Amino acid sequence: MEQVIEKRNCTNCSKEFEITDSDESFYKKISVPFPTFCPECRDQRRQAQLNQINLFKRKCDGTNKEIISHFPENVPYKVYSQEYWYSDAYNGVEYGVEYDFNKTFFEQFEALRSRVPQAALFTNYLQDENSEYTNTAGKNRNCYMLFDSDENWDCMYSYGMNKSRSNMDCYRVQNVELCYEAIDCKDCYNCYYTCKSDNCTDSVFLNNCIGCKNCIYCSNLKNKEYHIFNEPVSKERYEEIKSSLGSYKNLIEKLEEFKKFRLHYPQKFMRGQQNENATGDYLVNCKNVFECYDCMNSWDTKYCNQTFMKAKDFMDCQECGDSELMYECVSDAYNCFNMRFCVQCMNQTSDLDYCHYCFSSNNLFGCCGLKKKTYCILNKQYSEEEYKKLVPRIIEHMKTTGEWGELFPISISTFPYNISVAQERFPLTKDEALGKGYGWHEKDEKEHQPQTCEIPDDIKKAEDSITEELLACSECEKNYKIMSYELKLLRQMNLPLPRKCFSCRHYARRNSRNKRVLNDRKCDKCGVDVKTTYSPEQPETIYCEKCYQDSLE
Repeated sequence: MEQVIEKRNCTNCSKEFEITDSDESFYKKISVPFPTFCPECRDQRRQAQLNQINLFKRKCDGTNKEIISHFPENVPYKVYSQEYWYSDAYNGVEYGVEYDFNKTFFEQFEALRSRVPQAALFTNYLQDENSEYTNTAGKNRNCYMLFDSDENWDCMYSYGMNKSRSNMDCYRVQNVELCYEAIDCKDCYNCYYTCKSDNCTDSVFLNNCIGCKNCIYCSNLKNKEYHIFNEPVSKERYEEIKSSLGSYKNLIEKLEEFKKFRLHYPQKFMRGQQNENATGDYLVNCKNVFECYDCMNSWDTKYCNQTFMKAKDFMDCQECGDSELMYECVSDAYNCFNMRFCVQCMNQTSDLDYCHYCFSSNNLFGCCGLKKKTYCILNKQYSEEEYKKLVPRIIEHMKTTGEWGELFPISISTFPYNISVAQERFPLTKDEALGKGYGWHEKDEKEHQPQTCEIPDDIKKAEDSITEELLACSECEKNYKIMSYELKLLRQMNLPLPRKCFSCRHYARRNSRNKRVLNDRKCDKCGVDVKTTYSPEQPETIYCEKCYQDSLE
């Protein structure tokens, strides 16, 4: 049981937060001071360092060719295509400068990063094929608008998808095929509008189902076939109901009906399996994990989101994995060790502090855009002896300025706040963001033109020419188009054309989940204490693990 040893007030929001004895042990192990921000503000600061789902057309500043990038055209630094950035034409050491003890570290780092060319995207582009419209993704083939996703074929408009084929509009799924609007599903085939379900096939509108086949509007079922609203039906009745889903009006009506129906069935207090001593949500094979979300194979971690593969001795990390001993890191992965305050550093990196987009390197401090380097400070090369003498002096200087122990401020993020991941979780208005000194990306009016046609209600009435039309999102009015492959899949699935742009569809899927906040509640059946993301105000009935498993039909 953790013991609180100190209470502090966040220097950003003034909220009180606690430091425990286990926190103190970790901070000593990784040699950092106690944080000054509360866990929530630290989370916001990390997420503000990333833009995942917003892509822009622009020119490569190295070759002048048209490219796709997560940087808008008007950012104040050069952006190179990945091909050019990874080539011998670019060498980040050329931008190296000496450390100036008369200036703050963040001031010097921001100046360096503004001169160093940025890579257009963050993908494993050498192992991608025909997947240029993807980001924070890798090893994908024939994929379009896919994010935080790996090892997929022929997939579109999805986030958090892995090892899947021929899917659209999914969120946090693994090993699924021919699925549409699937959320938190695994090993499913030909399923639409399905949530928190595993090993299901040929079904529509499922929630919390396992091993079901040919079911519609069902919740909390296990190993059932030909069921509608949890009641057995004939095959003929099933086919009749399923054939009506090509109508958008009918689909929306049934979706609302199903949302009300599934409230009659209990929800497990957290989504997870094979965990020991773990709190959070969506956890798999985790041990000694506290207040973590969407994590897999993690051990001794706290305040982390979306860790993967092997993650050991992590605190305050976002989308890191296959690594050990990490603090306040963002998208650092694949055999990293002893990393502090780093963003997007990958592939055999170790002993890095305050670095951004460095690869296959070790012993770097305050560096940006380096490949296969060692003993560099602000991108300048030093000898091992010089490096080990200078770094402690810089840390002492940063202590006097109040910078040591703090991740890069949101105000110097490479992305405007409203296109960063933080805007999804911690939304701000333009005035609020600018008032805090954060960047802001203005809406492009050219992307908000009137719609050029009426969308047919039924997919059977959609002509091939719909792919040539300009559509406008029913929610934000941003323009979008129907791709030929998208139309083909929707016809195959007998599902209507979407009325919203990808971003609004993505936000709706993400918002269907609970907020990443733990609440103290009791199991509504046996009364045992649980920590859950379901707030007391939510209408769902919440069961502990045992009561939930016993309740499955």
